Amino acid sequence: MLVTNRFVVDVDAADDFTERAHAALTALAARPGYLRGQLVRALDDPRYWSLVTEWESVGTYRRALGAFEVKVSAVPLLAESVDEPSAYEALATAASGGAVVIAESDRAAGPYR
Repeated sequence: MLVTNRFVVDVDAADDFTERAHAALTALAARPGYLRGQLVRALDDPRYWSLVTEWESVGTYRRALGAFEVKVSAVPLLAESVDEPSAYEALATAASGGAVVIAESDRAAGPYR
């Protein structure tokens, strides 16, 4: 499961934002089910940032949000993200040089439903 939280940050507030984002990423990374994450910034406009994390499942992500350290360090930052869907299930993957592997959706029977 992939979680992408997008942010629009004034350039003069970037230092404070990155400090808080690093703390959020640290808190999330300590939770069971966390696979990887990164803080990224748009090349075309430095005001646009994303915090992208990958999780074993939606359950591990939701449980992580309930942890005390995450509530203190990550949830306030995540609440500042652009109001849009942020959690995505992987429906097709491909390793470097590999074939596309289609996964079933957790939402309904069959792929892409």
